[in-house]
Amino acid sequence: MTQKKGIDIINKVLDACYAVDKDSLFLMSLMHQYEDRGFLTKKQLAGLYDKAKKINEIPPGWLATIEAMIAKLPTRDKSPITKTFEPVVENETTAQQLTAILSKYPQHKAVLLLQSKFKKEHSLNAAETASLQKFYKLLVK
Repeated sequence: MTQKKGIDIINKVLDACYAVDKDSLFLMSLMHQYEDRGFLTKKQLAGLYDKAKKINEIPPGWLATIEAMIAKLPTRDKSPITKTFEPVVENETTAQQLTAILSKYPQHKAVLLLQSKFKKEHSLNAAETASLQKFYKLLVK
């Protein structure tokens, strides 16, 4: 890995924490990961900060630097994204229009495509709804 320019605060904090608690497996794993990869994740930095906060010999400037690094890193949320579906009033009219058109013209490809999309997604976008309205006016009314 290439050497970073400037002072390496993370390495200094790791060394200071290790000097106080040589038996800590957590600190040893952080040191190995930092040596191998050259960086620590946000959670790892937060863990290091919590450990270093308990040690009186570490200068407050180092702690502030670690805290600023943690704040600067993005938070990755891995929770599943939940979609909220709004109840659409047009669903009933759209379903009725689709069945009315297909009852007269069961092989109409554009309407069959709209029907399959409607069944899959339970709604149509504005352009598809407009084309369905056009077909309904032309073919049924």
